[in-house]
Amino acid sequence: MSTRFPFTAVVGQQDLQLALLLNAVAPNIGGVLVRGEKGTAKSTAVRALAALLPEVEVVAGCRFSCDPAAPDPTCPDGPHTVAAAEARDARMVELPVGASEDRLVGALDIERALAEGVKAFEPGLLAAANRGILYVDEVNLLHDHLVDVLLDAAAMGASYVEREGVSVRHAARFLLVGTMNPEEGELRPQLLDRFGLTVEVAASREPDQRVEVVRRRLAYDDDPAAFAARWADEESAVRQRIVAARELLPKVRLGDGALKQIAATCAAFEVDGMRADIVMARTATALAAWDGRSDVLAEDVRQAALLALPHRRRRNPFDAPGLDEDKLDQTLEESAGDDDDPDPDGPGGGGGQPSPSPEEGPQGGDTGAQPEAGEDGEPQPSAGGAGEQAPARAAAPFRTKALTVPGVGAGAAGRRSRARTERGRTTGALRPRGALTKLHLAATVRAAAPHQRARGRSGPGLVLRRDDLRQAAREGREGNLVLFVVDASGSMAARQRMSAVKGAVLSLLLDAYQRRDKVGLVTFRGSAAEVALPPTSSVDAAAARLESLPTGGRTPLAAGLLKAHDVLRVERLRDPSRRALLVVVTDGRATGGPEPVALAGRAARLFGAESVASVVVDCESGPVRLGLAGRLAEELGGTAVTLDELRADAIAGLVRDVRGTTSRRAA
Repeated sequence: MSTRFPFTAVVGQQDLQLALLLNAVAPNIGGVLVRGEKGTAKSTAVRALAALLPEVEVVAGCRFSCDPAAPDPTCPDGPHTVAAAEARDARMVELPVGASEDRLVGALDIERALAEGVKAFEPGLLAAANRGILYVDEVNLLHDHLVDVLLDAAAMGASYVEREGVSVRHAARFLLVGTMNPEEGELRPQLLDRFGLTVEVAASREPDQRVEVVRRRLAYDDDPAAFAARWADEESAVRQRIVAARELLPKVRLGDGALKQIAATCAAFEVDGMRADIVMARTATALAAWDGRSDVLAEDVRQAALLALPHRRRRNPFDAPGLDEDKLDQTLEESAGDDDDPDPDGPGGGGGQPSPSPEEGPQGGDTGAQPEAGEDGEPQPSAGGAGEQAPARAAAPFRTKALTVPGVGAGAAGRRSRARTERGRTTGALRPRGALTKLHLAATVRAAAPHQRARGRSGPGLVLRRDDLRQAAREGREGNLVLFVVDASGSMAARQRMSAVKGAVLSLLLDAYQRRDKVGLVTFRGSAAEVALPPTSSVDAAAARLESLPTGGRTPLAAGLLKAHDVLRVERLRDPSRRALLVVVTDGRATGGPEPVALAGRAARLFGAESVASVVVDCESGPVRLGLAGRLAEELGGTAVTLDELRADAIAGLVRDVRGTTSRRAA
């Protein structure tokens, strides 16, 4: 067995270490979500935590790690009437991003269940993690239905497997830890809320601290065992402190004053529901126990807020997480008063650990500095070059209705277009390819029934063969690649007009975020086009690039379309199952070079020949309209919609138009 990097040897991640240790003391806090850039010791710290957890007493031979002092009465390996106990280390179980639902929750032996009527259950990762740690690296890339199952089990402390009338339940109490890089996409807000605490981690900018990180890592790589031995005393001290804090935890008093501060803080930051209050109360109590105190202080409440609220106060997926600490201090001060806690304003250290404040994020969706305004209130042109204007601010986003890719795909799970998926409504049955995952019971019985006499059936159960089994064919929704091609030329540069255009694209980005799409951004202006953002799951990054998009110059429409065609060609090689939706945002004008309109038409027909679903958002304004965007949509084989129609209910007709146009083209 490989030697893990010691937990206490991790440099400069006090908040991360504190959050993990508090959950080790009080697992009912609800786990930790660790957000941060790559290479910041997220996975290293989580894996190292397992070595610090005390040993657990389990029923000998039980696959579900039942506690011999209080065995689970519904344990599939039970009942444990007279249970022999054995001690073992707490487990850390890792959930791979590509795991199936059966691997997570366990699988029933369908053949034995049908033929013999027995519950033959093979435990999954939730069972293995019971009374230990369940670690999900890159949790933001995990399929939604797996995250739902995972968090439901974490909340209820049990896993339920129900299939074709056969039901199994077992205990699943574990410390849930997820790590993620926000650049690769975000979790949905309701899933963020299910994690008890969150921590933002970043690499230190202090040279001395970075030197120490490198020095320790090199020493560990040279001789892991010797390096771990150097930190053995520190590791033992932390392990003993966890045990002592667990014993003290039931004796910690959470007074009315601290409860009022918790409630006032959650109300001040307008968090939804009551989960934040409960998590803050548990965290503050654990902080006191970790510090060896039997009373919760105001400093415990403050530290609990910094860990429990940042991911809950977000209203917009493009807002940066974080808390306004001045507002937090003011709220705590105002809510102090009828406090029966000792020394509420006394010194404290947030549980005995250094508590550097996380970086403050903005309190709204406005990221990045805006250009200075002139006397008329409009941003002034930048000095970046002739004909170039400073970026316009995006108008307020609005709710849009779904644009879908026609047909039925087989891409990654999402919420946009129809697709063949593992989850969804059953549409038919087919012979399984490989392992059976979703049994179509009626089709299986129909396949086996004609052969019962020939197989010598004599009892009540069916005589089944492997080739009788039928897999359920299901239809759900997939995520698509939404590639935006945005005209940033001088013809689009009017302040109010470009602001409206950016607001429309931002609205579509919000929709893509909610539907779990990948997005890309191509812009064109001057004499060329550029890929402002290669296809990514980080819609935040696309919104940031859009906000800083400058305008001015000629309109090389053909260059923008050809650049988008190259992007889609590469993406088809990387991910052939993910279908694309092209969204061109332009007024349809084309200037610069010889025959720019004819060249743009030829470029557009490339997409039509490949049946790429496309929409042109017509940004032409004024009393005289040339209809150039509509002609472009015809060349693309898609449809056109104005900015006003994008906001109105008429966009529902747009979906039908996209489908109808594609159907006519296919015919």
